[in-house]
Amino acid sequence: MPSTQLKRAVISSYLGSVIEFYDFLLYATASALVFNKVFFSSLDPTAGTIASFGTFASGYLARPIGGIIFGHFGDRLGRKRMLIITMIMMGVASALIGVLPTYAQIGVWAPVLLVTLRVLQGIALGGEWGGAVLMSAEHATSRRGLWAGFTNAGGPSGQLLSTVAMSSTAAIVGAEAFLSWGWRIPFLLSVVLLGVGLFVRAKVTETPVFAQARPEAGEAAPIVEVFRRHPANLARAIGVGFAAFVAQATLTTFVIAYAVQAGFERPTVLNALTISSAGAVIGVLAFASLSDRIGRRPVVAAGAIMMAVVAFLLFPLINSGSFVLLTLAVVLGQSIAHPAMFGPLAALYSELFGTRTRYTGASLGYQISATGAGLAPVLFASLSSTFTISLIVAACCLLTVVTIYATRETSREELGVMADR
Repeated sequence: MPSTQLKRAVISSYLGSVIEFYDFLLYATASALVFNKVFFSSLDPTAGTIASFGTFASGYLARPIGGIIFGHFGDRLGRKRMLIITMIMMGVASALIGVLPTYAQIGVWAPVLLVTLRVLQGIALGGEWGGAVLMSAEHATSRRGLWAGFTNAGGPSGQLLSTVAMSSTAAIVGAEAFLSWGWRIPFLLSVVLLGVGLFVRAKVTETPVFAQARPEAGEAAPIVEVFRRHPANLARAIGVGFAAFVAQATLTTFVIAYAVQAGFERPTVLNALTISSAGAVIGVLAFASLSDRIGRRPVVAAGAIMMAVVAFLLFPLINSGSFVLLTLAVVLGQSIAHPAMFGPLAALYSELFGTRTRYTGASLGYQISATGAGLAPVLFASLSSTFTISLIVAACCLLTVVTIYATRETSREELGVMADR
């Protein structure tokens, strides 16, 4: 049975991840449905969509900065206190987005302020993920893949919560009111979620693995140690995760805009995304648990191969005009293929680095690979051929397959005895 502190750590990491990803991915849904009309209304529809996705990308590009900053202090001062700071940053930034004036009200300052807050969101999430994963992984004495996987399950859970918040608000207030002011409500709800998250997180103690670690004499900054002693593992972490993020952005951001342009109503698309997000929560935990039994490498590789196949099915199914086939497309991708790639990553990234550099190394590898999620919608929005998009996604999946088999199997290693080698 898991210990009391492990239970608290897992619940705290999961809820914190749900809240952080709710805020971060709420922006993704809004960028596909609202922001091109509210903050970029001076542009034509295509240019507005690209600009909206561009601000979406800025958050992903800021995530490695958060990984470096909070990773440094998390490896020096501890995991817990950094997680309190990142949660507050994310909640405040999201609430402020909910009260931003529009382009019609203050002109160019509206998108400038939007990008600024999006960058703060990215820095916060860049610091959150690594610390949340380590709170679970470093408390766990067995089934590390499953317990750490709860943090990754927070991603689709946050997606589900944000999609439900957006779709429910749109249904209640109506399409015109939603574009006018209703979209702000889900962002303002971040304040409530922030209060809940801080209450739960305050009850968790520092991880025993970190508490027992001692700095070495003359030890350099964690970021320097990562590049000096773990450059190959950092490169592997980036390569293994890149396709998962490209796929994630394709399925949860670009597909929303594409399906609406293909003729589906916004609520219909959001309903399909809600179903697939619910399935993704189960999928992430199932594949994370499976990686404890058969290893991280075969699960991630199988997921990448499945995702490459789904990439070529995705757009023909959407173009069918059928809600059933649209739902099938996103379920195959988001509920099955992507979770197999994504679920084991939390434990895998933790296992690639030693205790004194783990927060920095895991965060940096994860967040650099996550830039794929920010760049993909911008690139795809400028392409006219869906076949080309599918080829790009499949090529990224091939990179994951090659990289995961160039990575040692880590599922049987003990974090507590790993040295910074």
